[in-house]
Amino acid sequence: MNRSSLPPRFVPTLTEIVRPPQTPAEDETQGRSAPDLLRFQEQMVHRVMQRVDLTLERLLRETVGRLVLEHTQALAPSLRDEIEIVVRQSVNQAFEQELASQLLDRP
Repeated sequence: MNRSSLPPRFVPTLTEIVRPPQTPAEDETQGRSAPDLLRFQEQMVHRVMQRVDLTLERLLRETVGRLVLEHTQALAPSLRDEIEIVVRQSVNQAFEQELASQLLDRP
């Protein structure tokens, strides 16, 4: 090795292997039999699915509610226009019928 590739004298060097600490899940699974591990895994899957179900239900409810509100707000102007047309037609028909009945009732 040439002199430039060596680290300086005062740089510490690693002399032992450092392993990461075990996680609590690893601690729980060590020393268990196969049926216990299977039961633990099934319980874990069941609990996770319950949490996913609750979260998914809440998020879907919020999303659907927001979309319904957005579409209702987008439809409001055209609904107002259509309602106005229908009300005008109804009022016109009522006036025409009333005028016709008044004219027929006159001697």
